[in-house]
Amino acid sequence: MVRLDRLVGENVAKEKKEKLSRKEKKEAKKRAKEQGIADLEKEEATGGKVGVAVVTIFIIAVWLGIFALLIKWDVGGFGSTVLYPLLKDVPVVSAILPDTNTQDLAADGDYPYDTLAEAVEQIKSLELQLKTAQDQIASNDETVAQLNEEIDKLKVFEQQQTEYEQLKAKFDEDIVFNDNAPDVSEYKTYYESISPDNAELLYKQVVQQIEYSDEVKDYAKAYGKMKPAQAAGIFEKMTDNLELVAEILENMSTEARGDILGAMDPTVAAKVTKIMAP
Repeated sequence: MVRLDRLVGENVAKEKKEKLSRKEKKEAKKRAKEQGIADLEKEEATGGKVGVAVVTIFIIAVWLGIFALLIKWDVGGFGSTVLYPLLKDVPVVSAILPDTNTQDLAADGDYPYDTLAEAVEQIKSLELQLKTAQDQIASNDETVAQLNEEIDKLKVFEQQQTEYEQLKAKFDEDIVFNDNAPDVSEYKTYYESISPDNAELLYKQVVQQIEYSDEVKDYAKAYGKMKPAQAAGIFEKMTDNLELVAEILENMSTEARGDILGAMDPTVAAKVTKIMAP
């Protein structure tokens, strides 16, 4: 009876062991299967990335090849006029450039510069010339505006001077020939009736006045030969003797007098004009 129980126990233990072994094998197969699937997915992912990289490289290579052919064939002159100056001295890369003669390019006028630096320098030079020309135009416009303003001033002074000459001539005429003036013969009689001493004194005064007038005329000639601005600058400094300035201007031509007055300070010119007025 004991032996029978022993045999039954051994059989039960054996069955449990076999059952456990089968379970372990089953789990091992399951783990192996899962590991295989993971490895396969990993290989597929790696292979997919490599494929994408290969396709990308291939596409880039194709485009580079097309670009190289366009440069080599000089389509649109891009290879000879744009890339040739930049890449002609670069090893290997210069092989894709078209077979172009630099001297022929220079002769045709399509390739005026040997390097990009020369072209940039020329551009800067042209920009500077353009700016200088624009500044000169602006300066000329300002000068023209100033000259037009001076012309307007001179027209005013010329009109005033003409009116002054007319008034002065009328004044002189009225002194001697107006209706209330003495007869001309009376002027003659008056001068003849002056005593010799007084006549001598008056004669000296007249001579001095004539000499003074001659000096003023010489001054007028000298200042008349100057540029109006130079003469005006000197007269503006003679504010303590504007009477002399007025006399000098009176002995000049109307045109010269107007030019100088136009160049003078308006305040000083107005004072001188007032002195010259009868």
